[in-house]
This record gives sequence, C-alpha cells and structure tokens, in this order.
Amino acid sequence: MLLMEVATLLRFLTGGESHGPGLVALLEGLPAGILISEADIRLDLARRQAGYGRGGRMKIETDYAVIQSGVRHGVTTGAPISLLIENKDHFSGNGPDGKPWTITMSKNEVQEEITPIHRLRPGHADTPGISKYVQDDARNILERSSARESTARVAMGAICRAFLSEFNVQVHSHVTNIGGVQAKKPDEIDWGLVEESPVRSADPASEKQMIDEIDNAKESGDSLGGVVEVVATGLPIGLGSHIQWDTKLSTKIMAAIGSVNAVKGVEIGEGFDLADLRGSRVHDVIKPLSEWEADDKGNWVKPWPRRTNNAGGLEGGMTTGEPLIVKAVVKPIATMINPLPSVDLTTGELVQAHYERSDITFVPTCGVIAESMLMFVLAQAFLEKFGGDHISETIRNYRGYISTVGPK
Repeated sequence: MLLMEVATLLRFLTGGESHGPGLVALLEGLPAGILISEADIRLDLARRQAGYGRGGRMKIETDYAVIQSGVRHGVTTGAPISLLIENKDHFSGNGPDGKPWTITMSKNEVQEEITPIHRLRPGHADTPGISKYVQDDARNILERSSARESTARVAMGAICRAFLSEFNVQVHSHVTNIGGVQAKKPDEIDWGLVEESPVRSADPASEKQMIDEIDNAKESGDSLGGVVEVVATGLPIGLGSHIQWDTKLSTKIMAAIGSVNAVKGVEIGEGFDLADLRGSRVHDVIKPLSEWEADDKGNWVKPWPRRTNNAGGLEGGMTTGEPLIVKAVVKPIATMINPLPSVDLTTGELVQAHYERSDITFVPTCGVIAESMLMFVLAQAFLEKFGGDHISETIRNYRGYISTVGPK
C-alpha cells in the first residue's frame, strides 16, 4: 500500500546571511482575505531591534520587510507570501578584515584576499558546522547561524499575528530574568509597561537591576542570558491533538521555541517547578457550570474554565482555553568582547576565540522572536482545525465549532 504524506497546511522558510545583501521569508498556506501591510510588519521588526544590551548593528539597520508576493491592495490572496529585508550593513559597512561586506560576502569570485576565520568560538555553531559542511572558513557557518536570521522570522510572525487577531487571539512576551536578576511577576501584566521597558520587564523594580547587570557584563567584556515568558490569550479549547506524538501542540511549541537562537530550555506553564509538588496541588480543577461566565448572547466566554493554570493552557497536547504560557531559557551569547580561550581551525593550537561585533544580551529580543514562533504554530493549529481558503470560511468553521463546546 502506498502511503502519501499529507502536506502541512501552513509552512515557512527563511534565507539569507547576517552580512549578506538581505534576508528573505516565504510563508505558504495562509488564507485569502487577511488585511496586512508593510507598516504592520514594521511594528514587530522595530520591537525586535529594541532592548537594552543590543550591539552597534541595531544603530545601522532599520529593518523593513518589502512584500514581494501574496498580497494585493493590502489583502492576502491565498498565494505564498514572500518578503525581502535588506541588510543595510552589507552595503555601507566594513567587515572585521577592513574590507567592505560587498566584497567579503560577495556571491561572485573576488580577486581581493579575504581573511578566513580560524579561531573557533565555544558555544557557537562554528565548530560542529565547519565539521559537518567541510569548511575551512567559519564565516560560512556563522553568517547563517547568526541571530540576524530571526529578523525574517519576526516579519513572518507579524503576518501570523494579523491572522490570529481575526479570532481575538493576542500574543505577548516579557523578560523574567536577566543574568540572575529575577523579576517579580505581577498578577496582571501591564503589556504597555512591558513595551516601554528597555529590558521588556513587567516589574519596574527589577528593571534597574537588570540594566546594571548588563552594564557590568559589558564592562568586563562578558555576556548574559536569562528567561523570557510568552503568553497567548483568547485561544479556544481543543487546538492540537493527543492522537500521535507529532500532532501534539506541546511537541510543536517546544520545537518551535527551542529553535530560537541561544534557547537551551523550554517549559510550559509551571514546568520544572511541578516536579516538587503532589498532584493535588498541580492539576487545574475545573469550575462547575454555576461559575461559568456567559456573554450577552448566552455563549460561554470560556467553556470548561479552571481555578488555576499550572498546566499553562495545555493538557494532553491540546489547548484548554486558559492562557497558553511558555517559558524559554536563553543562554549567554557566545561572542564576547573578552573572548574565551579556544583553538585554531587549521593548527589546533591554543588561541583566543574570534570576536565580531555583538550584543551583550539579546534576551529582550528573544521574547519577540519567541512570540513569532509561537504565533506561527498557533496559526498552523487553527488552520489544521478549521481549514478555509478564505478567512471568512475559517471564521465560519471556527464559530461552528465553538457553538458545540460545553456540557453535552
């Protein structure tokens, strides 16, 4: 019997290098009829560029995604959406060897001598990358593995945000830890305050301490990691599936967030803290019908509501209808002003690791990137559940499903 693989309804690809001419993104499978503009995308790209501790590159770039296809008169057509983001540094800046990036990163053969990167950086993709792809210049690895690629992801995520807004789904992020400085999480997060914070903290009291820690790390030539939390609200119950391991929404979310540069751990809800508690204190008790809320049309505001949300909005690989909460541990950046000892690619001799202009920390930025990856997974889950070639069809199917949810 011939088994045919079912194509994923929504998928995306990115291309481009950190100091190449630009980045591209291709998003395929989004329904027609969704309002989107380059200005909408620019809002999220600007959020990605902000954050205390970013390096000099952000003073050069003004990231702007030019829509190349899939949108006409401000509305998606159902065709693949392609985006182009120019790297201004490629055309105006010089590389570490003093030559213009247009030469260092030229796609054509050049006559000028280009200094290869032989000093490998512990913690970066350099060492496994040069081995896997049989390279004698680590630049062929670091240019693609750079977090600059996340610009294309954020542009793609902004389009998914427009899709999710059709269902009143909102996705936000905030920083809970930078360099060991722990923010106190308020009962109700003021997302406007987070957007104004240079470190994207919901706790003003921790903000100054985080900034001081970043300044101290910069002074000593070091780098910092931390923890970000992403929160999605307005989700219906039942996205995802328990049927197979790879259809569980938890599987897809962990993979997507774990793919973000420097992320070394992902947890949902209370995550690892649950290991220390008994089940009676962990599982989220369902409220009785007498405590459910209804809107002015008699529809349940949130069917099967919970008294707590330790599970972070997921049970059995499916959404519960409670806020979806995902946390990610971000390691310190591998490129440091004061480099670690390392080895030379060609001789194996002791050297200092390569240094290239970099951030001290990009934890605040990592939250924005994680938002984009979560929004893509959620948009994918919506389309798997409700389908639709035009957004009106998706919304109709969504409303039909919502009307069936509740006591039988």
